Amino acid sequence: MFSRLREDIANIIQRDPAARNTWEVVTCYPGFHAILMHGWAKWCWTRGLKWLGRFIAHLARIVTGIEIHPGATIGRRVFIDHGFGVVIGETAEIGDDCTIYQGVTLGGTSLSKGAKRHPTLEAGVIVGAGAKVLGGFTIGAGAKIGSNSVVVKPVPAGATAVGNPAHIVKKESASDAGTGNLFSAYGVTSNGDDPISKVLHKLIDHAAAQQEQIEKLTIALASAGIACEQQAATDKLNPEQINSLVD
Repeated sequence: MFSRLREDIANIIQRDPAARNTWEVVTCYPGFHAILMHGWAKWCWTRGLKWLGRFIAHLARIVTGIEIHPGATIGRRVFIDHGFGVVIGETAEIGDDCTIYQGVTLGGTSLSKGAKRHPTLEAGVIVGAGAKVLGGFTIGAGAKIGSNSVVVKPVPAGATAVGNPAHIVKKESASDAGTGNLFSAYGVTSNGDDPISKVLHKLIDHAAAQQEQIEKLTIALASAGIACEQQAATDKLNPEQINSLVD
């Protein structure tokens, strides 16, 4: 037990540049307190002391602002940063070395008792602030969930998912999955490579190119003496203005 506590403390100091020493982590980090009290609640829950386990979890929520059902399974070196508003459901499973930021919900969408209702996070997953992961599916090892995303289907290992509903921004090769930086602030990408945004930019540029080509063809036909039917005057497409709205 004490070796695991030392491991959790060292993990927080390693991942959070604001953590200065062991005493500060032990006394001032609600994520550490929540994981510690979950261990007590889980011990009671697995030994048939269901009410006591729920009561300890309830006290932990009052003290830390983090709600973890005693039935949830949490691996080693899990870091709940800031943590306020985090909700982790009964059948949720969190693998080793995961990072969860404030306002995250690992929730269920089924009312069937005894069923796997909550998500499984494999090792090294990062879930950004305010994200909601809803359902009994798996988030693959090393995946990242962007801030405020709503995830309702599985995310492959090494991928980054953003948006509502979430879509895959980037997927690493299998050999790269789980080998990224240990700390990725709020699970966001550094290069803004949103595929939907990319497609929209391409469509806008294509429409602008077509507009320019049509104007050239109209001028060429007019110079050849071929009359073209006049179209109602419309505002010319401004690709720079539209692209700025997409960004």
